Amino acid sequence: MLENLQLLFMAPVLNLQLLLDGIFIGAIFALAAYGLALVWGVMNVKNLAQGDFVILGGYLAWAMFNKGLNPFLALPVVIVLMFAFGWVIYHLIISRVIERDMFTSLLATFGLAIVIAQVLNLVFGSEVQTIDAGFKVRNYLNGQLTIADIKLISFVITLVLAALLISFMRMSRMGQAIRATAQDARAAKVVGINTERVYAFTYALNAAICGASGVLIAMIWLLQPFFGITYAIRAFVIVTAAGLGNLPGVIIMGLGLGATEQFGGFILGAEFQQAIVTGSLVLVLVIRQILQRRKRQVVE
Repeated sequence: MLENLQLLFMAPVLNLQLLLDGIFIGAIFALAAYGLALVWGVMNVKNLAQGDFVILGGYLAWAMFNKGLNPFLALPVVIVLMFAFGWVIYHLIISRVIERDMFTSLLATFGLAIVIAQVLNLVFGSEVQTIDAGFKVRNYLNGQLTIADIKLISFVITLVLAALLISFMRMSRMGQAIRATAQDARAAKVVGINTERVYAFTYALNAAICGASGVLIAMIWLLQPFFGITYAIRAFVIVTAAGLGNLPGVIIMGLGLGATEQFGGFILGAEFQQAIVTGSLVLVLVIRQILQRRKRQVVE
């Protein structure tokens, strides 16, 4: 570990390499986390199947890629398929637990996550998969810095999708209905908003966002049926730290988590990278608990 720390001080370009890699993948984390923030904020459902939705979207793109479809052309197809999947899952499962206590929704979505992972394992096998989109890896600064074209393209796509989501939430009637329902569901019903339809659309939109994230992850990283839990934890870390409805905070925390993973994985070793994610969640929860206690003490 000390040797790796010394290497960071001796090679400033290495810091830039880790930072850029963290930002590229962190942007995708933020995209998936925004979907979780929507479901959590609008429906008060903590979706433990969030990461498995991401992996499912990646596998759909991988299957289409093996059939000869370009992964970028598969992206809109996966978004539509995952939207439909989310709509069906809402009516089959989520609609039955919205009015229940938090433990019931956690248990239901945890069970959903297990089912998705097992189905993916049966259909695609347990081997690690990836999509080779055929893009180049470019060298900069005399070969000291490398940036894969696919990472840069995926980053741009993430920004475009985020801009479209922001525009949709601000300008469309459904987006306004979603924001109104998140603020006060009863008041939204009084003014004529069909909250049941809003809930279904929100959950389906979240699934579509996860599907898009999965396609990008499949082209940058690896797919495996049981990798979903790691992405779910990342999304929870980001949303818990940023807060609900705080899109700038979600973006900043997503980029920060990506960079933290890259630096932590380099310093401690790749085998500790997932432990860093889990540790980040515990740390965020502890800090939020301390801050909440201090607020109560100030009020009293």
